Amino acid sequence: MGNNKSEKIRIRYVSDQIEKLTYIDGKSDWIDLRAAEDVVLKAGEFKLISLGVCMQLPEGYEAHIVPRSSTFKNFGILQANHMGVIDGSYCGNNDIWRFPALAMRDTEIHVGDRICQFRIMENQPKIVFEEVENLEGEDRGGFGSTGIV
Repeated sequence: MGNNKSEKIRIRYVSDQIEKLTYIDGKSDWIDLRAAEDVVLKAGEFKLISLGVCMQLPEGYEAHIVPRSSTFKNFGILQANHMGVIDGSYCGNNDIWRFPALAMRDTEIHVGDRICQFRIMENQPKIVFEEVENLEGEDRGGFGSTGIV
């Protein structure tokens, strides 16, 4: 059975041109984010695209932002940092969420286009590193060795 606990995210919309965010229970636990500005990019250009929102995450959580599966196909852009992490302290009135887009071809993105998605994750627990001379696990054979006969 799934977790029925709900967390509250306080959200401030800095654009009245984008749809309000909704959580669709049972479909996916990722929530789509939309461009809040029109953007024209030439191949090789970079732009931080406003997503039109600021949020205050629940205590002990961070947000992970990634492109939607259709983002590259539809717009020819890559997320420059591959995955964005927004920590809980990024929660002020002017801490606008943005998508760092690198254009691989000439493209246009319009207000309301769904370009990325996010989910919230609990912060990593406190970790202590214990230095040892040897690890007890079996060697796997090197980097990228899974599946090689």
